[in-house]
Amino acid sequence: MYGVSSMTAALKRVAVRRPGESLLTADAALWHYGASFNAAAVQTEHDTFIDLLQQQQIEVINMDNDDHGIADAVFTYDASLLTPQGAVLMSPGKKLRQGEQQLHQDFYQQHTIPVIGRITAQATAEAGDTLWIDDSTLAIGRGFRTNQAGCDQIKDIMKSINITTRQYDLPYYQGQSACLHLMSLISLVDTRKALICAPLLPVGLYELLQEYGYQLIEASYEEFIRSGTLSTNVLATAPGRCIMVDGFTDTKRALQDAGIDVQIFSGDALCIGCEGGPTCLTRPLYRHNG
Repeated sequence: MYGVSSMTAALKRVAVRRPGESLLTADAALWHYGASFNAAAVQTEHDTFIDLLQQQQIEVINMDNDDHGIADAVFTYDASLLTPQGAVLMSPGKKLRQGEQQLHQDFYQQHTIPVIGRITAQATAEAGDTLWIDDSTLAIGRGFRTNQAGCDQIKDIMKSINITTRQYDLPYYQGQSACLHLMSLISLVDTRKALICAPLLPVGLYELLQEYGYQLIEASYEEFIRSGTLSTNVLATAPGRCIMVDGFTDTKRALQDAGIDVQIFSGDALCIGCEGGPTCLTRPLYRHNG
């Protein structure tokens, strides 16, 4: 069973990759990891996160533990995108992650999930720069990880399966070496509720969310900066239910005040340290509407 066209429909099946040898022995400076990166703690934090998924009866499928030298492969969201018709292989813009999409292709072949498109040539694209607004609308962020050629190829693939796309430029923020995705600035947490970093949200995306009737929940900007953008990286496991990294009480309270059920886990070593939140740790394979 596969098919995804929502950020918040009930998550039923997901692919993950345990922290591999390349992550456990990573050169933090080379991979642009932060001061809280702690190789000795990343496996425990990842296990705790997986436990939260399994407690919600989500089927968790482990990708091959061999990360082929790509430490960031633990963040399974980025190298491919699932649609209702199958997978799109992306082409990571972070040079150290180039070729990671092949690991995803191998996984899809093993699990008989069709690949309906791929990002090629000089185009770069990461799935963290995509966001399902509704079942027929995909937002795309153009930034340092997803270039214009990548945006154009995503648009063409989506058009072939009758999905409308909207493109937005991302802010420069901390520059090319930092990880800033579209999904760094917004997480959908209910059918029509979104957690946002308001100061950095593209105006056009703000207007689109208003047009679609979204209630916008503003995250603490101080916590956004302190977390390295990870306070707003929230994984919805069902409408109105989400998982976030612990330690950001103001953002958690804002979600709860908006009626969202929030679960937390410690992610200092893995998420904050390695620039990837709970959404990044998953490759949703099947979300069920209804």
